[in-house]
Amino acid sequence: MNHNKVNGSVTPKKQYRGPLVVIIGMPGAGKTRIGKEVSNMLKLSFMDSDVAIERQEGASIPSIFKDRGEDEFRSIESDLITKALLDHQGVLSLGGGAPMQRRTRQALERYRDQGGLIAYLDADPEEMMERALRSQNRPLLSGDARGEWLRLYDERRPVFEQLANIVISTHRAAPSVGAHKLINAIQERVVHVSGADPYDVRIGDGVLDHVRELLGSKPVRVALIHTAPVQRHSDAARAQLRTWGYQVLDISIRDAEAGKTVQVASGIWKRLADEGFTRSDAVVGLGGGAATDVAGFVAATWMRGIAYVNCPTSLLAMVDASTGGKTGVNIPEGKNLVGSFYTPLGVVADTRFLATLPNDIFIEGLGEVVKSGFIMDTHILDIVEEHAKELRSIDCANITPQMHDVIAELIERTVSVKSKHVSADLKESGMREFLNYGHTLAHAIEQIEHFRWRHGQAVAVGMVYAAELANILGYLDDNTVEFHRSILASVGLATSWDGGDFDSVLALMHRDKKARGNTLRFVILDRIGHPIHLDNPPESAVKEAFERIRSNGR
Repeated sequence: MNHNKVNGSVTPKKQYRGPLVVIIGMPGAGKTRIGKEVSNMLKLSFMDSDVAIERQEGASIPSIFKDRGEDEFRSIESDLITKALLDHQGVLSLGGGAPMQRRTRQALERYRDQGGLIAYLDADPEEMMERALRSQNRPLLSGDARGEWLRLYDERRPVFEQLANIVISTHRAAPSVGAHKLINAIQERVVHVSGADPYDVRIGDGVLDHVRELLGSKPVRVALIHTAPVQRHSDAARAQLRTWGYQVLDISIRDAEAGKTVQVASGIWKRLADEGFTRSDAVVGLGGGAATDVAGFVAATWMRGIAYVNCPTSLLAMVDASTGGKTGVNIPEGKNLVGSFYTPLGVVADTRFLATLPNDIFIEGLGEVVKSGFIMDTHILDIVEEHAKELRSIDCANITPQMHDVIAELIERTVSVKSKHVSADLKESGMREFLNYGHTLAHAIEQIEHFRWRHGQAVAVGMVYAAELANILGYLDDNTVEFHRSILASVGLATSWDGGDFDSVLALMHRDKKARGNTLRFVILDRIGHPIHLDNPPESAVKEAFERIRSNGR
């Protein structure tokens, strides 16, 4: 279970024994009830520090306060929590005042900094206060109980927020709802994209909730740009945004590449102008790669740049288009020829969205996944080979927990590969070009086929083409070329293409973004996991490789 930020690499497992999660919050927040629910769902042990103290001391907490004083109680509490942070293996819930003690707080900070997860349960103050005042076990809430509770809330809340690496809102929700939120947070994966404008890519079930913290309180208006096929998800996102207090401008665009045009962008600009969008407002892009590209392009160009968040809904968008800061539109002369590099506030890849994907759209996303295995993280190829049958025949509406974990790991690893490249080279002047393995021919295929071919399928053929070209020029052996074909075919991806003529393809490849002047430039491998640039190869080799992918072999 991965919950730490990592700079373009897979999150390491915890290197110590200790709780899976520590729950903190005010009295009445539901720490014990939700902690027990989480423990039951995950089949783990549960420990409430207050209950453990009473059992250890053979006395109630009010009587300890009365007979020995608060200082003695806090000393007992700190000893118990410090020990539990080292050896309790389940869920640990703390008393409301525990994090306020310096020694306890230092122990919690050590636990968190070593990879531990601290969850702050927050709710409506009136709601929490009502619950707390019903309890007879609150020695600090005597006299003016309501006034004292509110004073403690104001004092403790900043400390809770500083300590926690996850905040769970439990406003008027049943404990089971809060428990599910916490479990989702525990299982969430985060990849950090560094650079001049760093941001996080959050991957997991329910991560859409992070949009609120990404946008913050500055925007008044939010443009929600989405496509019609994701209406179910955009309806949910729109309702959430309004609940959070934003004025939402709903903008639906055509699906896939048909919506990725200058005309579509122009229509969106007009609507933003009509609604009075300012530099303080924001854009949320929700949909496949084309939708997030357009949303980012609009955000980059409106008033020379406003904030935006990407919410990819397809596997392809989660692993590729939504991350990296590339935004743009197509023109008749070529794909992505007009655009900008502009980084989002963050990316939330909510794996719940995958449930509505058709099988063929899921499979096309595997093209970019396999590409990342070929250029850097070869363990991706091992995972794909091991689960090829399940991936090829997956029913996205009924993904098993095991396959959900497999898919989440593939997304995380693929995003991590991209993060490493874009963090080092945002504007594609060097290392980032390696992410275009297979794309030189792929973009030509998409153009000739008028985008009837899906991007991931075109990239799959493009990788076979690049491998054949490398083979012809002596960089790769026959077995590596055949491995390209076999692993791509095993998950239902294309390995050949018989459309278009060589002269048309060559002309389009010369327009590719990697081309330099009149020099044709490819990304090839000289071994798996090691891409290199290939400048101006002999035209005879370029043509021979083209013939090989038309016949699917030699």
